[in-house]
Amino acid sequence: MKHDITNEADIKLMVDSFYAKVGEDEILAPIFNEKIQGNWPEHLEKMYRFWGSMLLDQNNYVGNPLMKHLTLPISEEHFERWVQLFLITLDELFFGPVADHAKVRAQNIAKMFQQRIGAYKDKPFSMD
Repeated sequence: MKHDITNEADIKLMVDSFYAKVGEDEILAPIFNEKIQGNWPEHLEKMYRFWGSMLLDQNNYVGNPLMKHLTLPISEEHFERWVQLFLITLDELFFGPVADHAKVRAQNIAKMFQQRIGAYKDKPFSMD
């Protein structure tokens, strides 16, 4: 029986299940494998902290995920597929208000990233 996301074990299950799908996806796998290369354990640990902070108020994530994505060769197709796999993963594993909140957060993050990356690609900013 499905339950809501309530603890760190649920976050790990969500993240591990999602990235297993990403790793097999013909659209996303090449991007992730190129960027992450052999550092999957590090990336997963970072994602546990990120989603734990987003969904369980753990406040142990430090970073700027947008900056890591700005220069990636990604498009609307990649964001659509990312959201699709994320929603599928949540629907397979969980049911409840936190899971619903995770869906909304993921969609909002994808939309915001897509907009900001598009703006960056149109006019890259300089740190000078």
